[in-house]
Amino acid sequence: MTDEQSDQERVESRAHLLPEEAAAGSDDPRAQAAAILAESDIREEDRNAAPDTVLEQRTSDQTVAVEPPD
Repeated sequence: MTDEQSDQERVESRAHLLPEEAAAGSDDPRAQAAAILAESDIREEDRNAAPDTVLEQRTSDQTVAVEPPD
């Protein structure tokens, strides 16, 4: 399987609209799917590519305040 075939399969799979997308409608679900997947690929490659997004790398120990038992 070539990369082009794999991309085609991804687009076809994503072209099935989600309920919210179906309610809003889409003139070209395949083009919409290709655009969504392309943006997703960019964000996967560059974690800082998402506009106005700050990605934090913390563990649950760093995010939860643990109070001693009474």
